[in-house]
Amino acid sequence: MTQMTEAKKGNITPEMKAVSKYERIDVETIRRKIANGTIVIPKNVNRDTDVRGIGSGLSTKVNANIGSSSKIEDKDLEVKKAKLAVEYGADAVMDLSTGPKLNEFRKAILNAIDVPLGTVPIYEAGAHTLNANKEIIDMDEDLIFKVIESQAKEGVDFMTLHCGITKELVPKIQAQKRKMGIVSRGGTFLASWILHNDKENPLYENYDYLLELALEYDITLSLGDGLRPGCLFDASDIPQIQELVNLGGLVKRAQAKGVQTMVEGPGHVPLNQIQANMELEKTLCHGAPFYVLGPITTDIAPGYDHITSAIGGAIAASSGADFLCYVTPAEHLSLPSLDDVKEGVVASKIAAEAADVALGIDRALEREKAMAEARRKFDWDKQFDLAIDKSKPRLYKNKCKIDDEEMCAMCGEFCAVKIAKDDF
Repeated sequence: MTQMTEAKKGNITPEMKAVSKYERIDVETIRRKIANGTIVIPKNVNRDTDVRGIGSGLSTKVNANIGSSSKIEDKDLEVKKAKLAVEYGADAVMDLSTGPKLNEFRKAILNAIDVPLGTVPIYEAGAHTLNANKEIIDMDEDLIFKVIESQAKEGVDFMTLHCGITKELVPKIQAQKRKMGIVSRGGTFLASWILHNDKENPLYENYDYLLELALEYDITLSLGDGLRPGCLFDASDIPQIQELVNLGGLVKRAQAKGVQTMVEGPGHVPLNQIQANMELEKTLCHGAPFYVLGPITTDIAPGYDHITSAIGGAIAASSGADFLCYVTPAEHLSLPSLDDVKEGVVASKIAAEAADVALGIDRALEREKAMAEARRKFDWDKQFDLAIDKSKPRLYKNKCKIDDEEMCAMCGEFCAVKIAKDDF
């Protein structure tokens, strides 16, 4: 049983009811859109979570990536990051751990949070391969599927799987002569494996078996963009679009089987190409929910990529993207700290809110109206409560204490709202 198979039968599940209540949308609308593949509810049958719907007509959701590397492993820190991300509004968390203890990390994170958890199984398969003193290009095909099944049994709710990189596509990547080549780790693993083994991508060749596993545990497939652009000059090129075409066919096959599916989208995209990229995905991938990293809109702001990605994320979500993967200030530089995680989540939540207002999402419009009323009334506590980051504005307000609560230190007695509140 999956949410999609039940929806196709006309059945309404408890998870559909929960999404309906959260979004304030009729549950029959939710059911119908799950049935046609334009909404997904990532929830493994082996795990209880505070579910969220992702897709058409719903509020924009935010994901936070965490996880160790082979160079830095601190389980307690990664669990704290996961909890902090949820505290500041992340709707889902992805564990991208690649260190030797990644299994231990994943289980700890699964137990620590009650939002959907995603993974990239090929990272674990790659780690096992390296630990066996082999190269990534020597990765065993069966190992990939054993890892997927093992993580499914543990309760992972959605998985990034790079199924769209095919043997036919690899020469086109080489011919393109990209400035940044392939920047997706999973994409690199598979493209290199295909090239050196002269064989088809196992995830593509054995896609029907993958669908059987997803169907058994109700894993939401997040079809990965292994050829996403790693710089602005590689955006919207032939390999990226060809992979998207491949994913469109795989989406259709998954939906026919009753497997929930979303599609991952580009990372570095100029402002003037974002809307077209969103519309193209929706067309080629049959309206499947779109999950985007950023997009990052300039490559010359390392240390500030939470801002560059929030700019792109707002445009993307207002143009059709449904799920924003946060980017932290540490992007391209290091593992994020706790502060980086907070900044990344807040920036993505700002982008999501801006998009939802533009889209006329009721929840967003109600929050914005409430904030306006609180500001007019000088209700500081209400303003802090409504804020995405509830602590930072309070700190700023308390920096400069003044006797009159009906003003702040910025305008003082020249406060326009106070002067005119009885007249307008």
